[in-house]
Amino acid sequence: MDYQRQALKIGAAAIAFAVLLRLFGFAFSAARDMFQETQWLSLAVFLQTGRVVRYPQVVQPQPEETEPSEPQPTVPEAELPAFSEGDLASVGLINDSGYKVDLKPLLTSALSWDLTDGQPAVLILHTHATESYTPTQGAQYEASGDYRTLDTHYNMVSIGEEVARILREGGVEVIHDKSFHDYPSYNGSYNDARKTIARYLEDYPSIRMVLDIHRDAAAMSNGGQLNTSATVGGQPSAQIMVVIGTDATGNHHPNWRENLSLALKLSAQLERENPGITRPIHLRPERFNMDMTPGSLLIEVGAAGDTHAEAMLAANALARSVLALARGTSQ
Repeated sequence: MDYQRQALKIGAAAIAFAVLLRLFGFAFSAARDMFQETQWLSLAVFLQTGRVVRYPQVVQPQPEETEPSEPQPTVPEAELPAFSEGDLASVGLINDSGYKVDLKPLLTSALSWDLTDGQPAVLILHTHATESYTPTQGAQYEASGDYRTLDTHYNMVSIGEEVARILREGGVEVIHDKSFHDYPSYNGSYNDARKTIARYLEDYPSIRMVLDIHRDAAAMSNGGQLNTSATVGGQPSAQIMVVIGTDATGNHHPNWRENLSLALKLSAQLERENPGITRPIHLRPERFNMDMTPGSLLIEVGAAGDTHAEAMLAANALARSVLALARGTSQ
């Protein structure tokens, strides 16, 4: 019996010692974890069952440390072109209107428009669509008259299409009317073109610019045709002349000075990009349908003595200068 009692005492003491070790270890762990709630739950389970159960601790997410972000550079919009009195030196004027005009304020005034707003903004047409150029090897056509053809690959429709292509690529919505206003009858072509312009202006009030694209013609003393000469990108090009109508004949035309202002800016921009490409602006008594809206220009791309290739190069240069003015100008 004494042996059994002694054994029970030793066993009880061992159990008590084990419990104390467990309690001491748990207490140390609990203190280390600053008595988090999960440790108190573990203690309760230990006292009841003698098992150590560790609940997963809830770790509060810490904000990630990131490098302070630097402000992203913004790409400034291209500066609007501006013109000064000095640009007048590169722009000529033939004034057959009988009016005296002060060109400086017309050139230097701001142009307030935006042709890139996604709406139809430019109308291109041809009062004399069948006008064409001197045929060359590989650029021959069936003539419908002297330096005229119905072949749209070689008449003014092709020139207008080149201008339209470049403008569209630059974000300007273009309407290109390809009607033959001068065929089968040349007489009345301006009246016919006037109806076309009126229809488009009614259908598309967003139109801000109307380009009536022609080519010039004049017989020379040697029997040949007038040819013009310029250089664009190192290649031979035709020249460009802007014709501006007025109300000098008594016809209503209240906005001809606005058109002249635009013509001055366009000619100055053409000269900046391709010196020598322009002929003097021709200010005429007739209005040439340019009374229908501000922003109307009659443009002669080369002359009958030029080649089609030379005219196409000039048309490309014309379109790029229009694009330079597409968002307006500053003063």
